[in-house]
Amino acid sequence: MKPLIHKGMSEDRWFSFSIFEQLGNVGSEFERAASAFQRGDEARFEKAFERMLELLDLTIADPKSRTACRLRELLRLREAVCDVFHGNEVYGIAIDVLKKDFLYFGIAARAGR
Repeated sequence: MKPLIHKGMSEDRWFSFSIFEQLGNVGSEFERAASAFQRGDEARFEKAFERMLELLDLTIADPKSRTACRLRELLRLREAVCDVFHGNEVYGIAIDVLKKDFLYFGIAARAGR
């Protein structure tokens, strides 16, 4: 297994977060990746993109995500965020649409505290 980029984030700790907290954190990394992508800063984009995928993969691996519907939607989300930065030929989703979607998860996570 590839070493974690988020070294302080064990699976047990990540799995203790709600889906809202998990996707809110994924969204933070998405924001960083999107900002770097739009500025043309390839080095920062690649690092943020890797961190985002790591958190999204941890979310997908979470036993709470093992319902058929949630797993399917998380895998579709992974495809969409990859597509938006690498051609945008499959889903055709704008970066701003995904930013808005992730923002709602962050808001829901804060409301749940």
